[in-house]
Amino acid sequence: MRKLLNTLYITTPESYLSKDGMNVVVSVKQQEVFRIPVINIEGIVTFGYMGASPGLMKLCTDSGVSLTFLSPNGRFVSRIQGQTRGNVLLRKTQYQLADDEQWTLHVAQVMIGGKIQNYRNILRRYIRDYGDNEEVEDAATVLESFKRDVFRAADKTQLIGVEGMAANRYFEVMPHLMTQQREAFPFSGRNRRPPKDAVNAMLSLAYTLATNDITSALETVGLDPYVGFLHTLRPGRASLALDMVEELRAYLGDRFVLSLINRRQITPKDFIFQGEKGVILTDSGRRTFLTAWQNRKKDTVVHPFLNEKIPVGLIPYAQAMLLARYMRNDIDDYPVFLIK
Repeated sequence: MRKLLNTLYITTPESYLSKDGMNVVVSVKQQEVFRIPVINIEGIVTFGYMGASPGLMKLCTDSGVSLTFLSPNGRFVSRIQGQTRGNVLLRKTQYQLADDEQWTLHVAQVMIGGKIQNYRNILRRYIRDYGDNEEVEDAATVLESFKRDVFRAADKTQLIGVEGMAANRYFEVMPHLMTQQREAFPFSGRNRRPPKDAVNAMLSLAYTLATNDITSALETVGLDPYVGFLHTLRPGRASLALDMVEELRAYLGDRFVLSLINRRQITPKDFIFQGEKGVILTDSGRRTFLTAWQNRKKDTVVHPFLNEKIPVGLIPYAQAMLLARYMRNDIDDYPVFLIK
């Protein structure tokens, strides 16, 4: 299994990235504030617009380190990658399968079915830990019905419709899962661009970070992250990464955000409320969020299919590897990641 390395998060918008030998150098107002050998990291994510030097970009591409630019509020801007090193035969198979409507529908059904099951598992875990809750139990029952509907969908349009209804039902009861600070974090459903409350701001950032990690994982195993099976193909859009993040949203995103709230690691003072422009994390709030995200990636979990203990940060890699194995007919079906 691949070794988990750190991702370098640059949270100061005025930061500029450059290279010195084989080191990544971070400067603010032309003063060096941090440096790290490039061999110690697997990716760089920067929040801001100052940018990076061409030399630093080449160092990253030569070293297989992804360089991702996000806006200060966490919205994806662009991503730089180096020379494609993927298995050309695997990618040829991927492109052929992408044109097979029945094959892509099946994979999409499995991923969305896994997403809904993970939603349901989160609700059932809440009931186990905190006792009966009629609204949460009802939502879990409805989600089980939606999961069955997923595998009855005749096409992707129907599938997307079922997925949308399931997500709405799940998010309706999410406030119940906030056992602490519920009144401080009002939440009335999913919204974005811009997020209108603190919970949505954190969910959007978590999903963006997870999608970035999945994109890197797909490239690592030799797949093209821009050719997916559910999300529409579009220039610059990592459609396959967006497909795969569906099954992992609940575990990597939702549970993480709920944990930050319930453990009081994040409070309302970590946010800036900008009216019509939405809600963003403060600089200190973003640092708290990213530090907890990086620490979470180091936690270990037993993978339900591989039956191996792996760091949480390698789940995207494990799923990308399994998807590649399925495409090569090494396994009978794609095993989604299901939480307990």
